[in-house]
Amino acid sequence: MKKSVYWLLAALITLVLSFYQRMTGPTHAQRVDVEVNGESCKLKLPRSGVQHDVSVALTDVPQTVEAQLHYRRYPTADAYTTVDFGWSGGGDGQPAQWQAMLPVQPVGGKLQYYLTVGGKDYLADEPVVIRFRNDVPASILVPHILLMFAAMLLAVYTLLLVLTRKEYARWLKTTVATLFVGGFIFGPLVQHAAFGPWWTGFPIGTDLTDNKTLLSFLFFIAALATLKWKHNRWVVGLAVLFMIVIFSIPHSAYGSEYDYAKQELGTEK
Repeated sequence: MKKSVYWLLAALITLVLSFYQRMTGPTHAQRVDVEVNGESCKLKLPRSGVQHDVSVALTDVPQTVEAQLHYRRYPTADAYTTVDFGWSGGGDGQPAQWQAMLPVQPVGGKLQYYLTVGGKDYLADEPVVIRFRNDVPASILVPHILLMFAAMLLAVYTLLLVLTRKEYARWLKTTVATLFVGGFIFGPLVQHAAFGPWWTGFPIGTDLTDNKTLLSFLFFIAALATLKWKHNRWVVGLAVLFMIVIFSIPHSAYGSEYDYAKQELGTEK
């Protein structure tokens, strides 16, 4: 089998895993169908916001329909605050639509919210949760994303070499180096820029993103340390499969969360 086919398969697997992680992550916009006058309107509700008021838009909902936004701090037992959606006439390339604003929260602070459209509540039983963060400069965010994507790609390519009994040592070393730079140099830089702390995984916190990066890296270090062992292929295969499994865990789960009672940043319980 030609190496170009190996790369194609590795890229396809990596893209599928990245897409799955993105779609299931807690920061991906939540979709909901709203019925208006017998027709379904598909909405995207934000679950991540930077340090300014966040707009919730009711796309395709007619101007004749009244709507309200209900929100409160999360996790608290506060009473919900209700605001009416206002009609925005569009402009600057934006469509005319209903809009309401969620107030800015401290870094790591969260709000939960639901909608009332045409007198009917949506998501009242399972409100949307949105977390606020600082804006992350593209100069560190883009390299972090590209390096983590490259680490997964290289790991899958290494696994294909292992399965077909080709020479893989060079690609294993490249995978470990890429994972280290992406996860332990640019990763903390992104975490610090977004929330303040440099590291919120073990032993400090419960951030799944930090913890799964750490665990994956330890597995690859074990594979690298046993490179001369005759059964090293099994260790490498296990490290790659473990990486695939844990990187399928939604990104940013159990991360930084502002404690409204203590008025300080902690980690999600």
